Amino acid sequence: MSTDTPNSAPLSLPQRVLVAVDASKASQRAIDYLKYVVPAGAAVRFVSVVDTPRAYMLPHTFAPSEFAAAHTELVNDASNALGGATLTFGRVDVTVETAIVDLAKKGGDVVDALLDETRDWHADLLVVGSRQYQGLLRWVEGSVSEPLLARTDCAILFVPPGVESATHAPKRVLFATDGSPIAARALRYGAQFATPDTHLRAIYVIDRAVRLTDFVPIHMLEDAFVEESERALAVARQLLDEVPGQSSTAALSTDLTSDDVAHTIVREAERWPADLLVMGTHGRRGVSRWLLGSIAQRVARLTPIPLLLVHGPNA
Repeated sequence: MSTDTPNSAPLSLPQRVLVAVDASKASQRAIDYLKYVVPAGAAVRFVSVVDTPRAYMLPHTFAPSEFAAAHTELVNDASNALGGATLTFGRVDVTVETAIVDLAKKGGDVVDALLDETRDWHADLLVVGSRQYQGLLRWVEGSVSEPLLARTDCAILFVPPGVESATHAPKRVLFATDGSPIAARALRYGAQFATPDTHLRAIYVIDRAVRLTDFVPIHMLEDAFVEESERALAVARQLLDEVPGQSSTAALSTDLTSDDVAHTIVREAERWPADLLVMGTHGRRGVSRWLLGSIAQRVARLTPIPLLLVHGPNA
């Protein structure tokens, strides 16, 4: 199995942050959280995507006048959301701009619009509330989550609506690692947010849950899992030792039945407790051959804690 090393090319804090904005509570929480994460001197672009009124209207209400009225209302809502976002963010040491993407004119869907904006503006971080767009951007549905993970080139920060209003930068950051280069990259990326007051914790989850699809008895794999966890956490410790603040590592295990890696990660994030969870999106386990990307998707559906997902350099 390949592992990354602390000598990999250095990363930098996000300097161009694109934020999906609407009137939802999830969006407000994301903006509130973000203002303690963005470094001074960065640029932030708030984008509100206006869907076509046909997404909300019954077929018999497609009269031009009603369509126009509905469209105007949606554009006004987007404009108000952007104004509120700018006010909530309230940072004077960051360059802020806003934009409305009107799908009635542009075409496509919300996901395409966000991806286009991210690429055209050269964003290095996309921020999305995990229950935005009143169901149009539901992270719980793979039709949205998978394209965002698979098609964007930058890191993604998902902020659940239940997160309490932030009053400070993240102080307890939990990293889920599988020992892959992508996981090590995510650790290096997330560790940049550390201060002397930050506690960083890296975990590796040993999958002991029995599944009918397993071709090898789990007890024959556990020794290999333990060895892999030791290698992965050794790399994590080496990386964390170079970061200010307190750090720790731990190997955890799933329950034998009715459990999986994603649930174990989320339980630990709540138990510890973390105020930021960081993962890579396309790592691969050396023994179990699980794609870390699929685990990241499940974690995003489950977590009540902000989740930062980091892609590889060529994602």
